[in-house]
Parts: sequence; C-alpha cells; structure tokens
Amino acid sequence: MSVLVVLGTQWGDEGKGKVVHYLAEQADYIVRYQGGNNAGHTLIYQGVPFVLHLIPSGILFPDKRCLITNGVVIDPKAFKSEIDILSNKNISTCGRVFISEQAHIILPYHRIIDSVFESCNIKIGTTKKGIGPAYADKVNRLGIRVVDYLEKYVFEELLENNLEAKYPILHDQNINISELKREIMNEYNELADFIRPFVVDTRLLLEKAISRNEKILFESAQGTLLDLDFGTYPFVTSSNPTVGGICCGAGVEPSKIQNILGVVKAYTTRVGEGPFITELFDNVGNFLRDKGQEYGATTGRPRRCGWFDSVIVRHSVKVNGINHLILTKLDCMSGLDTMKICVAYKYKGNVYNEFPASRTIQKYATPIYEEVKGFEGQIKGITNFNKLPINAQKYVKRLEQLVGVKIDLISLGRKRSEVIEVTENVKWF
Repeated sequence: MSVLVVLGTQWGDEGKGKVVHYLAEQADYIVRYQGGNNAGHTLIYQGVPFVLHLIPSGILFPDKRCLITNGVVIDPKAFKSEIDILSNKNISTCGRVFISEQAHIILPYHRIIDSVFESCNIKIGTTKKGIGPAYADKVNRLGIRVVDYLEKYVFEELLENNLEAKYPILHDQNINISELKREIMNEYNELADFIRPFVVDTRLLLEKAISRNEKILFESAQGTLLDLDFGTYPFVTSSNPTVGGICCGAGVEPSKIQNILGVVKAYTTRVGEGPFITELFDNVGNFLRDKGQEYGATTGRPRRCGWFDSVIVRHSVKVNGINHLILTKLDCMSGLDTMKICVAYKYKGNVYNEFPASRTIQKYATPIYEEVKGFEGQIKGITNFNKLPINAQKYVKRLEQLVGVKIDLISLGRKRSEVIEVTENVKWF
C-alpha cells in the first residue's frame, strides 16, 4: 500500500504544483480528485514557467500516469486546450492522461451563471469558470457526467432539461437559449471525439493499481481553508480539497491513505474575498507580494499577503491528519528585520487558540502575535538546513512547535532542485 496525499494548509497557492513535481518522480500515478480548471499549478519546464489547471503536475515525467477522477468538474474545451498546450511542448499525453467517466462537465451556461451569482449575491471572488454552478447541478441531480456527454442523444436530452431549468436566469441575462444550445452543439462533435480516448473508470484503475502496490500521489487543488465544510464559509470553493475528499472524489478507501503531506507557505496569502485575520496593508505586505511574485496563476489577481497564521495551519493539520509538512517561500522573507507569527485570535476579550466557525469572529478578531528576529542574505541554493541563517532556522523550528508537525522539506524556489531535505531519507511511499 503506497498512497501519498499532497494538500494545501492555507487558502491555496502554497506551492503544491512544485511539491508534486518534486515527488512525482517516485510515483506511478498522479491524481487530481476535486476542483476544476479554477486551480493553477505553476511548473518549470526547460527553464520556462507554465501553468496547468486540470492536468496533474506529474505530466512532465514521461512514464507517469495522470488521472482526473470523478470528484473533478471538467470543462471539455479547457481540457482540450491544456492537452494542446502540452502537445505543443512535445509532452506526450497519449495513454498517460485519464479522466473519469463519472466526472461532471462544465458547459457555457455554468460560466454565465457563475458571473451572475458573483455580481448579485455575496461577493465570493470566484474565478468565474463555472465550477460552483457545475457542482450545484451535481448536487441538484441535474448534472451531466462525462459518460452522458459521450452519448449524443443522452447529452442532447439532458442539455434541453438543463436549459429549461435555467431559463429564468439565462433569460434575465438576455441570453438567447436557442443560440446557446446551437453554440454548444456546434462544438460538441469535436470536443466529444477529442476527450473520448481519455475516458475510463478511474476508480477501477486506482483499485487495481493499489492492489499491485503501485505508488499513488494525490494532488489537491486550493487549500484546506477553502474547503466547503471546514474553510471560511461561504468564502470557499465548491468541493473538498481536504484529505476526506479523496474517498468520495476518487473512490479510494480511507484505510489505503498512508502519508498526508501538507504544503505551507512561510507567510500567508489569499486570493479573492473572505476573512484574513493576519492580512497586511503596509509596506511589509507589499514586500512579501513583490518578493513572492504573489499573483494568481489562474486569475492574475494580486494576492493578499499577511503574517504566518499558525491557528489556521493547526486547524488544517487536525482536519487532514497531516503527518508531514513542506515549507515554501522561506527565501521571500529574507530582508525583514522582524517577523511576526499569529499564535491565537482575540475577540471581545476572549482568546481563541482554535479556528472559530463564527463568521463574526473570523471577520473581526484581531491576531495575537509573537515577534521573532528576521534574517538577511540570499538563501536560494542552500541545500543543508544547518547552512541557513540561524534566525531562519529558529523561525522554522518555532513554526513546527506551533502547528505540531515536523517540517521535513523546505522549498526555496520554483525549480525542482531548490529543496532542502530537513529530514533525510523520508519514506514517502
């Protein structure tokens, strides 16, 4: 049994793509189990960065199999575009990329509805890719799965039903329903024929792989604080990027999950709306944004930046049962005289050491900080923990104490080689 999960411990953008790329060499299968093309994983290929949204990060290794399972929502056009990008880079996907026949698909009306809801309801800050409305259709039992999409007559009937159900919203937006249906059907044959060779029963594929003791690496999108149940609701994504999402999103038994690796940034960032207790609005926030190149891989939006929040990371550790951590972007903090760590929250005289569910407390609480000395100098290229500046080492050790899990790896850049193995010879699989 060799199953490893890599997931985010903050609000996403922790550097999971680089981590998965680093570990994928040891794996046989790399698997996406939730989310959609609202995710963005930046990889370095032949010295040039590029972004993947749906295809798992392990695709850069020629002998790895990449799965997109039933918990993911798939935009056929976005999937084709991503495959075309990889083909143009001479990266083979034939016989290596598989999508679940039970995954639900995103259609143009989902994107329209996403934009409508974003402008009319509570502003969430979605990517407007249609992710939420596609998941809503799934829950409302209106969804169209990949297996349905590939049967043209089934698809047309379901499409008619969906357009009828959504008529009031689309009509209010002056959308011509007949033209929209014609647009969808005009590109249907090309898209359906394109994705057909990739479609399999991914649950069965994984079951057989696990029975053969092959190495499976699960890659989450977003982060724990964007989880539909355990995040900063309602400012969350529409799926479960936590470890529990694997069981429903890929059909894998809980007992098969062996190691859970949380990815955590040395400071905290967030894209979009929602509470962010340690957010900075000063020169330090600008410093971190500039040093960390904190702009969304999917949206290009500048990320909100703040001090490390140990409350949310402890929350993530407990929710997911994390037993390993990798710390990213420590190098981006070099040059700060003083660093702060949030150790608890305070609201109306009460101290909160655990992450509160209350929207009011999440919005209005103030951070309780612990100050530590900063460090100077270029630390990229260092591969030995003991070679880091002493204050950088102390910072890492203090984070470990506060979140309760050892930091086994430190990433100091986007390149796969820019990693410090704090704990040597960790058996990931």
